[in-house]
Amino acid sequence: MKILISGGLGFIGHEVVKLLSPDHAVMVVDNMTNYDFIPLDQMMKLFQMRQSDLRNQIPTRRIDIRDRSTVQKCFDDFQPDCVIHLASYPRQKVVQENPSVASEVMSTGLINLLEASKGIASKFVYISSSMVYGDFEDMVTEKHECNPRGQYAIMKYMGEKLVEDYKKHFDYTIIRPSAVYGPRDVEDRVLSKFVLGALRGEVLKVNGASEILDFTYSTDTAQGIALAATKACKYDIYNITRCETKPITLEKAALTAISLVGHGSLELLDRDQNFPSRGRLDTTRAIRDLGFNPTVNFKDGCQQFVDWMKAHDTIYKS
Repeated sequence: MKILISGGLGFIGHEVVKLLSPDHAVMVVDNMTNYDFIPLDQMMKLFQMRQSDLRNQIPTRRIDIRDRSTVQKCFDDFQPDCVIHLASYPRQKVVQENPSVASEVMSTGLINLLEASKGIASKFVYISSSMVYGDFEDMVTEKHECNPRGQYAIMKYMGEKLVEDYKKHFDYTIIRPSAVYGPRDVEDRVLSKFVLGALRGEVLKVNGASEILDFTYSTDTAQGIALAATKACKYDIYNITRCETKPITLEKAALTAISLVGHGSLELLDRDQNFPSRGRLDTTRAIRDLGFNPTVNFKDGCQQFVDWMKAHDTIYKS
């Protein structure tokens, strides 16, 4: 199978490429941006590390998916059977910094890929977010009503609806991941902040001690995406998360980072009302249909993440 992966040099994307490239012809497209938000030097070092993980013969094009003609040329040249769309502004905080550009990437860029897929690709895998659910109780299923809060979540949900509208042209699968963490990530996600803060001996500020996040190791998320691309599923939505037996609260995540690092302290604050209250995602459907089998539990994943951060702490020094 020929698979085009947008955002293939990203944090999750490069792990997907590593899984798929031994058995499939893969093309990576990525604009290698820092979103005018992440320190440029840090972002470039991470891109270089991710790229060095991939096989040298994987074709990679640095393009802006907002440019329709460039996108179309990639499709005409490569003729992909499947498209995995990961390229996006990564989270609410980054979208808030520049919502107009975020909208161009998350809407116009998506439409350009969907249009280019017509008549060429037979499947489109769209990476959405658990944020589309809005506030929800623990163990939410894919049938739960979506009530996205904030521009990032709204744009992700709008993307789902755009993808669904193209079902007359190709099969599609929508993936909803949550709280992905692991090596080669930027410093601005919650677990990265906790680990780096602990390594620096800082006070870890926890906004909502009892808030639950469905922390998922990056290779497990990549496994779910790769399965969705290669299995015979269509017109469906899958939660792709670890779904620990016991929920992981923000307080537990911070304390785990402090315990593994041996430094740092904790300050418990009120929940950030700008973000929805969430929990674990029910992955029964993905396990049943795709054979999804996350293998890295939170304790082991945190240990691996801390070990990696310790070995590469110079990347995150300003």
